[in-house]
Amino acid sequence: MSRKIFALSFCLFPTLALAEPPSPGNEKNKQLVIVSFDGAHDNVLWEKSLVMAKRTGAHFSYFLSCTFLMTKADGKKGYQAPGQKPGRSNVGFAQNREEIAVRAGHIWRAHLEGHDIGSHACGHFDGRDWSEADWRQEFSSFRTALVDAWKKAGKPEAEPEGWAHFARTGITGFRAPYLSLSDGLMPAIKAFGFTYDASLVTKGPGWPTTEDGLPRFGLPLIPEGPSHRPVIGMDYNLFIRHSMGIENKKDSVRFEERTLEAYRNAFAREYGGERIPLQLGFHFVEMNGGAYWRALDRFLTETCSKPDVACVSYTEALPLIESARKKADSSAF
Repeated sequence: MSRKIFALSFCLFPTLALAEPPSPGNEKNKQLVIVSFDGAHDNVLWEKSLVMAKRTGAHFSYFLSCTFLMTKADGKKGYQAPGQKPGRSNVGFAQNREEIAVRAGHIWRAHLEGHDIGSHACGHFDGRDWSEADWRQEFSSFRTALVDAWKKAGKPEAEPEGWAHFARTGITGFRAPYLSLSDGLMPAIKAFGFTYDASLVTKGPGWPTTEDGLPRFGLPLIPEGPSHRPVIGMDYNLFIRHSMGIENKKDSVRFEERTLEAYRNAFAREYGGERIPLQLGFHFVEMNGGAYWRALDRFLTETCSKPDVACVSYTEALPLIESARKKADSSAF
């Protein structure tokens, strides 16, 4: 069992966010399905996810950990997380420069194909005690790592035109590692120009809340399994639920079917009801023999083509949600 799996973002004791639906009236809004990936490192899974997106018509949000854009030697020279020694990372680094080049290529391809590249900070540390200055330091490290990715790959001549501008201004969303927050986070998020945060957890599918003008999204608790016990709609939490975090390929098909049923039921409730966006989270690790990625593929294949459904990134969801709110406001008069 890889130690990296245990360093991935998850939350067993959720922070609850209150939702305020737009009350759309007689005309229903589109049903939004928002799928995101934390870490965004494994190049095989980059390719797999992009193929899945093109086949199903979905757009994803990729929350990138920036230490995967540097080698360990690079990290020792140029990356230090708040309160950590230089070159420390909970999720590791790129193994070599060629790996960085391939990953940077996938990031650029995803950007060109309409996906959302967001920040998952750098070394995947728990920032619950971080100050605003600490978060700013980590965000600055992320931006520098992305700007310098092709140089770190040893291929500055291969850097696409527009990469530097994208790296400095195109990262508009954030999800905190471990979904762990502090009082210093929101001021730092606003200072760095992020347009949304996706670090919360909600009791069920919920509309984004607004804090000082910034939309904040939360992964929902959804009913799962024979007893329909709520679980956070993220692959890691299902991994914990199904096999206590121990890889179990033998029961992979059973876990896949349970997961798909949970996704279907959560979607059906919103699609036939208030049309609250359904958010689902994943990692670039195929836990329990790939059960959760297979369930996702099947779910998107049968869902994204339904009438009035939009499988979108967080960035794409924002104007659609704002439009729904304005429509609701106008119908109230």
